Amino acid sequence: MQAVTTIGFDIAKSVFQVHGIDAEGQVVKITIGTQQNFWQNLQLRSFHFTEFAPDQTTAAIFGQAAASTKSMVTKVPIKRKAPATDGVDSGALKRPGLSRRRTAMRYFAGLDVATIHSALCVIDGEGAIVMECAVETTPAAIRDALKPYLPKLERLGHETGSLAPWLHKELKALGLPIVCLEAAHARAALSAMRNKTDRNDARGLAHILRTGWFRSVHIKSDASYRLRLLLTARRNIKRKFLDIENTVRHSLKAFGIRVGNVSRGRFEAKVRAELSDDPVLAGMVESLLNVRATLWEHYLKLHKLLLQVVAHEEVCRRFVRVPGVGPVAALSFYASVDDPRRFLKSRTVGAHFGLTPKRWQSGTSIDQKGHISKKGDGEVRTALYEAANALLTLTRAASPLKSWGQKVAKKRGHRAACVAVARKLAIIMHAMWRDGTEFKSGTPQTKKTISERALEARG
Repeated sequence: MQAVTTIGFDIAKSVFQVHGIDAEGQVVKITIGTQQNFWQNLQLRSFHFTEFAPDQTTAAIFGQAAASTKSMVTKVPIKRKAPATDGVDSGALKRPGLSRRRTAMRYFAGLDVATIHSALCVIDGEGAIVMECAVETTPAAIRDALKPYLPKLERLGHETGSLAPWLHKELKALGLPIVCLEAAHARAALSAMRNKTDRNDARGLAHILRTGWFRSVHIKSDASYRLRLLLTARRNIKRKFLDIENTVRHSLKAFGIRVGNVSRGRFEAKVRAELSDDPVLAGMVESLLNVRATLWEHYLKLHKLLLQVVAHEEVCRRFVRVPGVGPVAALSFYASVDDPRRFLKSRTVGAHFGLTPKRWQSGTSIDQKGHISKKGDGEVRTALYEAANALLTLTRAASPLKSWGQKVAKKRGHRAACVAVARKLAIIMHAMWRDGTEFKSGTPQTKKTISERALEARG
Protein backbone atom coordinates (compact mmCIF):
# COMPACT_ATOMS: atom_id res chain seq x y z
CA MET A 1 0.00 0.00 0.00
CA GLN A 2 1.45 3.37 -1.03
CA ALA A 3 1.64 6.43 1.19
CA VAL A 4 -0.47 9.53 0.82
CA THR A 5 1.12 12.04 -1.55
CA THR A 6 -1.62 14.66 -1.74
CA ILE A 7 -4.07 15.87 0.89
CA GLY A 8 -6.82 18.43 0.38
CA PHE A 9 -9.11 19.76 3.09
CA ASP A 10 -11.92 22.28 3.22
CA ILE A 11 -11.77 24.37 6.39
CA ALA A 12 -14.94 25.27 8.31
CA LYS A 13 -15.54 26.77 11.74
CA SER A 14 -15.66 23.59 13.82
CA VAL A 15 -15.02 20.71 11.39
CA PHE A 16 -13.25 20.25 8.10
CA GLN A 17 -13.42 17.73 5.27
CA VAL A 18 -10.23 15.82 4.43
CA HIS A 19 -9.52 14.04 1.15
CA GLY A 20 -6.31 12.17 0.36
CA ILE A 21 -4.93 10.35 -2.68
CA ASP A 22 -1.84 8.24 -3.22
CA ALA A 23 0.67 8.40 -6.06
CA GLU A 24 -1.67 6.50 -8.38
CA GLY A 25 -4.58 8.84 -7.77
CA GLN A 26 -6.54 6.35 -5.65
CA VAL A 27 -8.64 7.81 -2.87
CA VAL A 28 -7.53 6.82 0.64
CA LYS A 29 -9.22 7.30 4.00
CA ILE A 30 -7.36 9.50 6.45
CA THR A 31 -7.74 8.84 10.17
CA ILE A 32 -8.16 12.31 11.63
CA GLY A 33 -8.76 11.77 15.35
CA THR A 34 -8.85 15.19 16.96
CA GLN A 35 -8.00 18.37 15.10
CA GLN A 36 -5.02 19.02 17.36
CA ASN A 37 -3.51 15.59 16.70
CA PHE A 38 -4.12 16.00 13.00
CA TRP A 39 -2.22 19.29 12.84
CA GLN A 40 0.62 17.84 14.91
CA ASN A 41 0.93 14.87 12.55
CA LEU A 42 1.13 17.20 9.57
CA GLN A 43 3.86 19.29 11.17
CA LEU A 44 5.95 16.21 12.00
CA ARG A 45 5.93 15.08 8.37
CA SER A 46 7.41 16.70 5.28
CA PHE A 47 4.32 18.35 3.81
CA HIS A 48 4.55 21.47 1.72
CA PHE A 49 1.61 23.83 2.27
CA THR A 50 -0.03 25.61 -0.64
CA GLU A 51 -3.11 27.82 -0.25
CA PHE A 52 -5.32 28.67 -3.19
CA ALA A 53 -7.54 31.69 -3.61
CA PRO A 54 -11.28 31.09 -3.16
CA ASP A 55 -11.94 31.76 -6.85
CA GLN A 56 -9.58 28.94 -7.82
CA THR A 57 -10.32 26.07 -5.46
CA THR A 58 -10.60 25.26 -1.78
CA ALA A 59 -7.59 25.30 0.52
CA ALA A 60 -5.34 22.30 -0.11
CA ILE A 61 -2.05 20.76 0.98
CA PHE A 62 0.37 19.37 -1.57
CA GLY A 63 3.49 17.45 -0.68
CA GLN A 64 5.37 14.22 -0.42
CA ALA A 65 4.68 12.27 2.78
CA ALA A 66 7.35 10.28 4.58
CA ALA A 67 7.22 6.52 4.85
CA SER A 68 5.80 6.78 8.36
CA THR A 69 2.61 8.28 6.90
CA LYS A 70 1.47 4.74 6.08
CA SER A 71 0.38 4.31 9.67
CA MET A 72 -2.27 7.00 9.43
CA VAL A 73 -3.94 5.92 6.15
CA THR A 74 -6.01 2.92 5.21
CA LYS A 75 -7.14 1.81 1.76
CA VAL A 76 -10.92 1.83 1.26
CA PRO A 77 -12.93 0.50 -1.71
CA ILE A 78 -14.34 3.23 -3.90
CA LYS A 79 -17.93 2.91 -5.02
CA ARG A 80 -18.28 4.04 -8.60
CA LYS A 81 -20.99 6.54 -7.92
CA ALA A 82 -22.01 8.85 -10.71
CA PRO A 83 -21.67 12.61 -10.19
CA ALA A 84 -24.87 14.43 -9.23
CA THR A 85 -24.58 16.88 -12.11
CA ASP A 86 -24.60 14.63 -15.15
CA GLY A 87 -24.54 11.05 -13.89
CA VAL A 88 -22.04 9.61 -16.33
CA ASP A 89 -18.84 7.72 -15.76
CA SER A 90 -15.98 10.20 -15.90
CA GLY A 91 -12.23 10.46 -15.83
CA ALA A 92 -12.37 12.10 -12.40
CA LEU A 93 -12.81 8.75 -10.63
CA LYS A 94 -9.12 7.89 -11.00
CA ARG A 95 -6.54 10.64 -11.16
CA PRO A 96 -2.90 10.37 -12.19
CA GLY A 97 -0.35 10.49 -9.42
CA LEU A 98 1.86 13.45 -8.65
CA SER A 99 4.79 11.46 -7.27
CA ARG A 100 8.16 12.97 -8.11
CA ARG A 101 9.88 9.60 -7.81
CA ARG A 102 8.65 8.45 -11.21
CA THR A 103 11.43 8.38 -13.77
CA ALA A 104 9.34 7.66 -16.87
CA MET A 105 8.49 10.87 -18.70
CA ARG A 106 4.83 11.45 -19.49
CA TYR A 107 3.25 14.12 -21.66
CA PHE A 108 -0.16 15.79 -21.61
CA ALA A 109 -1.52 17.93 -24.43
CA GLY A 110 -4.27 20.53 -24.40
CA LEU A 111 -6.04 21.55 -27.61
CA ASP A 112 -8.11 24.74 -27.83
CA VAL A 113 -10.17 24.16 -30.96
CA ALA A 114 -11.05 27.01 -33.33
CA THR A 115 -12.50 27.10 -36.83
CA ILE A 116 -9.30 27.66 -38.81
CA HIS A 117 -6.33 27.29 -36.45
CA SER A 118 -6.19 25.71 -32.99
CA ALA A 119 -3.79 26.29 -30.11
CA LEU A 120 -1.80 23.27 -28.92
CA CYS A 121 0.23 22.95 -25.72
CA VAL A 122 2.25 19.96 -24.47
CA ILE A 123 3.53 19.69 -20.88
CA ASP A 124 5.39 16.96 -19.04
CA GLY A 125 4.45 15.18 -15.83
CA GLU A 126 5.97 17.97 -13.70
CA GLY A 127 3.91 20.69 -15.41
CA ALA A 128 6.75 22.17 -17.44
CA ILE A 129 5.82 23.40 -20.92
CA VAL A 130 7.45 21.31 -23.63
CA MET A 131 5.85 22.74 -26.76
CA GLU A 132 3.34 25.42 -27.73
CA CYS A 133 2.16 26.13 -31.25
CA ALA A 134 -0.80 26.89 -33.49
CA VAL A 135 -1.90 24.13 -35.85
CA GLU A 136 -4.47 23.85 -38.57
CA THR A 137 -7.76 22.42 -37.33
CA THR A 138 -7.47 19.11 -39.12
CA PRO A 139 -6.78 15.66 -37.62
CA ALA A 140 -3.70 15.11 -39.79
CA ALA A 141 -2.10 18.42 -38.80
CA ILE A 142 -2.70 17.80 -35.10
CA ARG A 143 -1.24 14.30 -35.33
CA ASP A 144 1.87 15.57 -37.15
CA ALA A 145 2.44 18.24 -34.49
CA LEU A 146 2.21 15.64 -31.71
CA LYS A 147 4.23 12.96 -33.52
CA PRO A 148 7.44 13.40 -31.43
CA TYR A 149 5.46 12.93 -28.20
CA LEU A 150 3.07 10.15 -29.20
CA PRO A 151 4.97 7.23 -27.56
CA LYS A 152 4.67 8.86 -24.11
CA LEU A 153 1.53 10.95 -24.62
CA GLU A 154 -0.92 10.09 -21.83
CA ARG A 155 -3.86 12.32 -22.79
CA LEU A 156 -4.89 14.82 -25.44
CA GLY A 157 -7.84 16.90 -24.31
CA HIS A 158 -10.24 19.35 -25.91
CA GLU A 159 -13.49 21.02 -24.86
CA THR A 160 -16.98 20.32 -26.15
CA GLY A 161 -17.98 22.40 -29.16
CA SER A 162 -19.44 22.30 -32.64
CA LEU A 163 -16.33 20.60 -34.10
CA ALA A 164 -15.77 18.31 -31.12
CA PRO A 165 -17.72 15.24 -32.39
CA TRP A 166 -15.98 15.13 -35.76
CA LEU A 167 -12.51 15.98 -34.44
CA HIS A 168 -12.75 13.55 -31.51
CA LYS A 169 -13.68 10.58 -33.68
CA GLU A 170 -11.02 11.32 -36.31
CA LEU A 171 -8.23 11.73 -33.75
CA LYS A 172 -9.32 8.58 -31.95
CA ALA A 173 -9.22 6.67 -35.23
CA LEU A 174 -5.62 7.88 -35.68
CA GLY A 175 -4.67 6.27 -32.36
CA LEU A 176 -4.39 9.39 -30.21
CA PRO A 177 -5.49 9.19 -26.52
CA ILE A 178 -8.15 11.85 -27.01
CA VAL A 179 -10.38 13.03 -24.16
CA CYS A 180 -13.32 15.45 -24.45
CA LEU A 181 -13.81 17.76 -21.45
CA GLU A 182 -17.04 19.38 -20.32
CA ALA A 183 -16.87 23.04 -21.38
CA ALA A 184 -18.55 24.33 -18.21
CA HIS A 185 -16.06 22.53 -15.96
CA ALA A 186 -13.08 23.65 -18.03
CA ARG A 187 -14.35 27.24 -18.07
CA ALA A 188 -14.64 27.24 -14.29
CA ALA A 189 -11.06 25.99 -13.94
CA LEU A 190 -9.69 28.45 -16.50
CA SER A 191 -11.54 31.45 -15.05
CA ALA A 192 -8.70 31.99 -12.55
CA MET A 193 -6.39 33.08 -15.39
CA ARG A 194 -5.94 36.81 -15.73
CA ASN A 195 -5.89 36.84 -19.54
CA LYS A 196 -8.24 34.82 -21.75
CA THR A 197 -6.38 33.71 -24.89
CA ASP A 198 -6.31 30.58 -27.01
CA ARG A 199 -2.73 29.94 -25.93
CA ASN A 200 -3.61 30.20 -22.23
CA ASP A 201 -6.68 28.01 -22.70
CA ALA A 202 -4.61 25.25 -24.32
CA ARG A 203 -2.07 25.50 -21.52
CA GLY A 204 -4.83 25.33 -18.89
CA LEU A 205 -6.42 22.30 -20.53
CA ALA A 206 -3.08 20.51 -20.46
CA HIS A 207 -2.72 21.17 -16.73
CA ILE A 208 -6.27 19.94 -16.11
CA LEU A 209 -5.41 16.70 -17.89
CA ARG A 210 -2.21 16.34 -15.87
CA THR A 211 -3.99 16.67 -12.53
CA GLY A 212 -6.89 14.47 -13.64
CA TRP A 213 -9.43 16.89 -12.20
CA PHE A 214 -11.85 16.75 -15.09
CA ARG A 215 -15.01 15.00 -16.22
CA SER A 216 -14.96 13.38 -19.63
CA VAL A 217 -17.87 13.80 -22.03
CA HIS A 218 -19.52 10.99 -23.96
CA ILE A 219 -19.27 11.52 -27.72
CA LYS A 220 -22.48 10.28 -29.30
CA SER A 221 -22.70 8.10 -32.39
CA ASP A 222 -23.26 9.44 -35.90
CA ALA A 223 -26.79 8.02 -35.90
CA SER A 224 -27.58 9.96 -32.75
CA TYR A 225 -26.33 13.22 -34.26
CA ARG A 226 -28.42 12.61 -37.36
CA LEU A 227 -31.54 12.21 -35.22
CA ARG A 228 -30.66 15.35 -33.30
CA LEU A 229 -30.33 17.21 -36.61
CA LEU A 230 -33.80 16.02 -37.59
CA LEU A 231 -35.23 17.26 -34.30
CA THR A 232 -33.38 20.58 -34.55
CA ALA A 233 -34.49 21.22 -38.13
CA ARG A 234 -38.12 20.39 -37.32
CA ARG A 235 -38.08 22.61 -34.23
CA ASN A 236 -36.49 25.60 -36.00
CA ILE A 237 -38.86 25.44 -38.95
CA LYS A 238 -41.84 25.34 -36.62
CA ARG A 239 -40.55 28.33 -34.67
CA LYS A 240 -40.06 30.34 -37.86
CA PHE A 241 -43.54 29.33 -38.99
CA LEU A 242 -45.05 30.62 -35.76
CA ASP A 243 -42.97 33.82 -35.98
CA ILE A 244 -44.34 34.57 -39.46
CA GLU A 245 -47.91 33.84 -38.39
CA ASN A 246 -47.62 36.03 -35.31
CA THR A 247 -46.06 38.82 -37.43
CA VAL A 248 -49.09 38.79 -39.72
CA ARG A 249 -51.51 38.86 -36.78
CA HIS A 250 -49.70 41.70 -35.02
CA SER A 251 -49.17 43.84 -38.15
CA LEU A 252 -52.85 43.78 -39.14
CA LYS A 253 -53.97 44.99 -35.71
CA ALA A 254 -52.67 48.49 -36.61
CA PHE A 255 -55.39 48.64 -39.27
CA GLY A 256 -58.13 47.31 -37.01
CA ILE A 257 -58.04 43.80 -38.45
CA ARG A 258 -58.15 41.07 -35.82
CA VAL A 259 -57.75 37.57 -37.19
CA GLY A 260 -58.93 35.89 -33.97
CA ASN A 261 -59.09 32.18 -33.30
CA VAL A 262 -58.79 30.29 -36.55
CA SER A 263 -57.30 26.96 -37.55
CA ARG A 264 -54.01 26.87 -39.40
CA GLY A 265 -55.67 25.52 -42.52
CA ARG A 266 -58.09 28.46 -42.72
CA PHE A 267 -55.66 31.17 -41.62
CA GLU A 268 -54.59 32.28 -45.10
CA ALA A 269 -58.13 32.34 -46.46
CA LYS A 270 -59.36 34.51 -43.59
CA VAL A 271 -56.48 36.96 -43.92
CA ARG A 272 -57.03 37.33 -47.66
CA ALA A 273 -60.75 37.85 -47.08
CA GLU A 274 -60.07 40.60 -44.55
CA LEU A 275 -57.71 42.36 -47.02
CA SER A 276 -59.88 42.04 -50.11
CA ASP A 277 -60.71 45.77 -50.02
CA ASP A 278 -57.09 46.92 -49.70
CA PRO A 279 -54.95 45.60 -52.60
CA VAL A 280 -51.80 47.45 -51.49
CA LEU A 281 -51.83 45.95 -48.00
CA ALA A 282 -52.84 42.58 -49.44
CA GLY A 283 -49.81 42.60 -51.76
CA MET A 284 -47.42 43.22 -48.85
CA VAL A 285 -48.95 40.51 -46.65
CA GLU A 286 -49.09 38.01 -49.52
CA SER A 287 -45.32 37.48 -49.34
CA LEU A 288 -45.56 36.57 -45.65
CA LEU A 289 -48.40 34.17 -46.37
CA ASN A 290 -46.39 32.44 -49.11
CA VAL A 291 -43.39 32.03 -46.80
CA ARG A 292 -45.70 30.69 -44.08
CA ALA A 293 -47.17 28.12 -46.49
CA THR A 294 -43.70 26.96 -47.59
CA LEU A 295 -42.51 26.59 -44.01
CA TRP A 296 -45.61 24.58 -43.08
CA GLU A 297 -45.13 22.27 -46.07
CA HIS A 298 -41.53 21.45 -45.11
CA TYR A 299 -42.44 21.14 -41.44
CA LEU A 300 -45.00 18.46 -42.27
CA LYS A 301 -42.35 16.57 -44.28
CA LEU A 302 -39.91 16.55 -41.37
CA HIS A 303 -42.65 15.63 -38.90
CA LYS A 304 -43.65 12.70 -41.10
CA LEU A 305 -40.03 11.58 -41.24
CA LEU A 306 -39.85 11.82 -37.44
CA LEU A 307 -42.90 9.57 -37.09
CA GLN A 308 -41.37 7.05 -39.48
CA VAL A 309 -38.14 6.94 -37.45
CA VAL A 310 -40.05 6.42 -34.20
CA ALA A 311 -42.09 3.63 -35.78
CA HIS A 312 -38.90 1.96 -37.05
CA GLU A 313 -36.95 2.09 -33.75
CA GLU A 314 -38.08 -0.64 -31.35
CA VAL A 315 -36.93 1.33 -28.28
CA CYS A 316 -38.93 4.40 -29.32
CA ARG A 317 -42.02 2.26 -29.86
CA ARG A 318 -41.74 1.12 -26.24
CA PHE A 319 -41.24 4.69 -25.08
CA VAL A 320 -44.48 5.94 -26.65
CA ARG A 321 -46.42 3.33 -24.66
CA VAL A 322 -45.59 5.30 -21.52
CA PRO A 323 -48.53 7.60 -20.63
CA GLY A 324 -47.87 11.16 -21.75
CA VAL A 325 -44.80 10.34 -23.87
CA GLY A 326 -45.25 11.15 -27.55
CA PRO A 327 -43.03 10.66 -30.61
CA VAL A 328 -41.07 13.89 -30.07
CA ALA A 329 -40.29 13.15 -26.42
CA ALA A 330 -39.39 9.54 -27.22
CA LEU A 331 -37.01 10.42 -30.05
CA SER A 332 -35.46 13.34 -28.14
CA PHE A 333 -34.67 11.09 -25.18
CA TYR A 334 -33.41 8.31 -27.46
CA ALA A 335 -31.07 10.60 -29.42
CA SER A 336 -29.69 12.38 -26.36
CA VAL A 337 -28.95 9.31 -24.22
CA ASP A 338 -27.48 7.37 -27.19
CA ASP A 339 -26.09 4.59 -24.98
CA PRO A 340 -27.93 3.64 -21.76
CA ARG A 341 -24.88 1.82 -20.41
CA ARG A 342 -22.98 5.05 -19.85
CA PHE A 343 -25.24 5.84 -16.89
CA LEU A 344 -24.36 3.86 -13.81
CA LYS A 345 -27.82 4.26 -12.29
CA SER A 346 -31.16 5.23 -13.79
CA ARG A 347 -31.76 7.86 -11.12
CA THR A 348 -28.80 9.89 -12.40
CA VAL A 349 -30.51 10.46 -15.77
CA GLY A 350 -32.75 13.10 -14.21
CA ALA A 351 -29.68 14.96 -12.92
CA HIS A 352 -28.06 14.65 -16.36
CA PHE A 353 -30.92 16.61 -17.91
CA GLY A 354 -31.00 19.22 -15.14
CA LEU A 355 -34.16 18.02 -13.38
CA THR A 356 -32.70 17.81 -9.86
CA PRO A 357 -32.41 20.69 -7.36
CA LYS A 358 -29.13 22.46 -6.79
CA ARG A 359 -27.42 22.43 -3.41
CA TRP A 360 -25.24 25.00 -1.69
CA GLN A 361 -23.48 23.72 1.43
CA SER A 362 -20.63 25.30 3.35
CA GLY A 363 -19.58 24.52 6.90
CA THR A 364 -22.23 23.71 9.48
CA SER A 365 -24.47 26.76 9.08
CA ILE A 366 -25.23 26.83 5.34
CA ASP A 367 -27.03 24.03 3.56
CA GLN A 368 -29.54 25.28 1.00
CA LYS A 369 -31.42 23.58 -1.82
CA GLY A 370 -32.55 25.70 -4.72
CA HIS A 371 -34.37 25.28 -8.00
CA ILE A 372 -33.48 22.62 -10.54
CA SER A 373 -30.05 22.99 -12.10
CA LYS A 374 -31.29 23.14 -15.74
CA LYS A 375 -28.03 21.56 -16.91
CA GLY A 376 -27.75 19.27 -19.89
CA ASP A 377 -29.91 19.16 -23.01
CA GLY A 378 -32.64 21.77 -22.65
CA GLU A 379 -34.73 20.37 -25.50
CA VAL A 380 -34.96 16.96 -23.84
CA ARG A 381 -35.84 18.62 -20.55
CA THR A 382 -38.63 20.57 -22.29
CA ALA A 383 -39.94 17.43 -23.99
CA LEU A 384 -40.01 15.52 -20.69
CA TYR A 385 -41.79 18.42 -18.98
CA GLU A 386 -44.43 18.51 -21.72
CA ALA A 387 -44.87 14.74 -21.44
CA ALA A 388 -45.34 15.06 -17.68
CA ASN A 389 -47.88 17.84 -18.16
CA ALA A 390 -49.80 15.69 -20.65
CA LEU A 391 -49.74 12.79 -18.22
CA LEU A 392 -51.20 14.90 -15.40
CA THR A 393 -53.79 16.83 -17.44
CA LEU A 394 -54.71 14.93 -20.62
CA THR A 395 -54.43 11.21 -19.97
CA ARG A 396 -57.51 9.57 -18.45
CA ALA A 397 -56.07 6.18 -17.59
CA ALA A 398 -55.16 5.78 -13.93
CA SER A 399 -51.60 4.85 -13.03
CA PRO A 400 -49.41 5.00 -9.91
CA LEU A 401 -47.22 7.61 -11.58
CA LYS A 402 -50.16 9.90 -12.26
CA SER A 403 -51.52 9.45 -8.75
CA TRP A 404 -48.13 10.28 -7.29
CA GLY A 405 -47.86 13.38 -9.49
CA GLN A 406 -51.30 14.57 -8.43
CA LYS A 407 -50.30 14.27 -4.77
CA VAL A 408 -47.19 16.34 -5.45
CA ALA A 409 -49.33 18.93 -7.27
CA LYS A 410 -51.63 19.34 -4.26
CA LYS A 411 -48.66 19.85 -1.97
CA ARG A 412 -46.18 21.81 -4.13
CA GLY A 413 -48.14 23.07 -7.14
CA HIS A 414 -48.63 21.95 -10.72
CA ARG A 415 -45.26 23.13 -12.08
CA ALA A 416 -43.29 21.38 -9.36
CA ALA A 417 -45.33 18.24 -9.99
CA CYS A 418 -44.53 18.37 -13.71
CA VAL A 419 -40.81 18.63 -12.93
CA ALA A 420 -41.01 15.70 -10.50
CA VAL A 421 -42.96 13.55 -12.95
CA ALA A 422 -40.56 14.49 -15.78
CA ARG A 423 -37.67 13.24 -13.65
CA LYS A 424 -39.57 10.01 -12.97
CA LEU A 425 -40.26 9.58 -16.68
CA ALA A 426 -36.54 9.90 -17.45
CA ILE A 427 -35.75 7.24 -14.85
CA ILE A 428 -38.46 4.90 -16.13
CA MET A 429 -37.51 5.29 -19.78
CA HIS A 430 -33.84 4.64 -19.08
CA ALA A 431 -34.67 1.53 -17.04
CA MET A 432 -36.93 0.26 -19.84
CA TRP A 433 -34.18 0.81 -22.39
CA ARG A 434 -31.46 -0.77 -20.25
CA ASP A 435 -33.48 -3.84 -19.23
CA GLY A 436 -35.47 -4.27 -22.44
CA THR A 437 -38.78 -4.18 -20.56
CA GLU A 438 -42.21 -2.72 -21.24
CA PHE A 439 -44.03 -0.08 -19.24
CA LYS A 440 -46.60 -1.51 -16.84
CA SER A 441 -49.08 1.05 -15.63
CA GLY A 442 -50.84 -1.10 -13.02
CA THR A 443 -53.46 0.42 -10.78
CA PRO A 444 -52.87 3.06 -8.13
CA GLN A 445 -52.85 1.77 -4.58
CA THR A 446 -55.52 3.47 -2.47
CA LYS A 447 -56.05 3.30 1.24
CA LYS A 448 -58.94 1.11 2.31
CA THR A 449 -61.75 2.68 4.25
CA ILE A 450 -62.81 1.54 7.74
CA SER A 451 -65.91 -0.19 6.34
CA GLU A 452 -63.85 -2.13 3.77
CA ARG A 453 -61.43 -3.31 6.42
CA ALA A 454 -64.36 -4.31 8.64
CA LEU A 455 -65.95 -6.35 5.87
CA GLU A 456 -62.65 -8.16 5.20
CA ALA A 457 -62.32 -8.94 8.91
CA ARG A 458 -65.83 -10.42 9.06
CA GLY A 459 -65.19 -12.55 5.99
